[in-house]
Amino acid sequence: MSDAAGADAAIPLVVVLGASGFIGSAVAAEFARRPGRLRLVGRRPMSLGAGGLARSEVYAADLTAPDSMPRAVTDADVVIHLVARIEAGVAWRAAERDPVAARVNVGVMHRLVDTLDKGRREREAPPPVVVFAGSASQAGVPGRIDGREPDHPVTEYARQKLAAERVMKEATARGAVRGVSLRLPTVYGAGPGPFGSGVVAAMVERALADHPLSVWRSGAGQRDLLHVTDAARALATAADHADLLAGRHWPVGTGRPVAVEDLFRAVARAVGARTGRPPVPVLEVDPPASATAADALGMSVDSSAFRAITGWRPRAALGAALEELVGEVLERRGRAGTQAVWTSGT
Repeated sequence: MSDAAGADAAIPLVVVLGASGFIGSAVAAEFARRPGRLRLVGRRPMSLGAGGLARSEVYAADLTAPDSMPRAVTDADVVIHLVARIEAGVAWRAAERDPVAARVNVGVMHRLVDTLDKGRREREAPPPVVVFAGSASQAGVPGRIDGREPDHPVTEYARQKLAAERVMKEATARGAVRGVSLRLPTVYGAGPGPFGSGVVAAMVERALADHPLSVWRSGAGQRDLLHVTDAARALATAADHADLLAGRHWPVGTGRPVAVEDLFRAVARAVGARTGRPPVPVLEVDPPASATAADALGMSVDSSAFRAITGWRPRAALGAALEELVGEVLERRGRAGTQAVWTSGT
């Protein structure tokens, strides 16, 4: 090995799986600001912004393909796992009817830990860090969650996320990786990459089209809303503190839930303020037949345990974040010259 190659290998390599997605783009931007080596892996084309400190490379790959994982994570010291099967328009509901979902949501984790364990043994290196973007819905219970409650997931997506998390925890227990799971609530906001396919982006789109916003009667509940940049900082912070966090799951949110009706009214006001039109009405409607038990869960995420170890705290304020999101949507529409297309998350 040359001196240059040896020096390069001594610099930790962070790999972001799902870097072309909604949260992934924000995580990539977070790590790009740090000195070090960064590999961005995603299914869609990605571009690196100028001015970052990290030495970055891009690898476009479908991680369910046979030979993709070894190339994606070769020599990785830290892996941020954000890959999930989330379709535009239906978000996490795709898992309820999509036979491919389990192969992505669970199978990718199996392949990841097996590949990392093999590489670790070949390199005679310490177990690499894996930070997994889990879901607060894995708990499956309404009210305030803090990570101590038994898990009772009520959707197929949440069950698949829980299965992947357990694969990582088992790999951690046997010394293959140092795995940390952050269970995230609803993530929203304007970030450096594509917008998410969740409820906030969908309601901004409807309000900009001057359509009423619909809230379901008897079961709209509350949502803990975490801005995408706060989620990205939490995932990066988890990697920084992996030795103290490994082997467990950690709920991460704001702890300040918002009633869905209040959220929709805030979206309507933000759009009205930007467009100069009166806010669109928010109407109560009966839930559709496609509604699931998860839709009725009101949830608040207690992050105190994660905060006590890492010092992380959410920074984004909902009102300002909605104004920013509306402005970014309008700006991107203007650049594209067409209506925005909502892409999948991670």
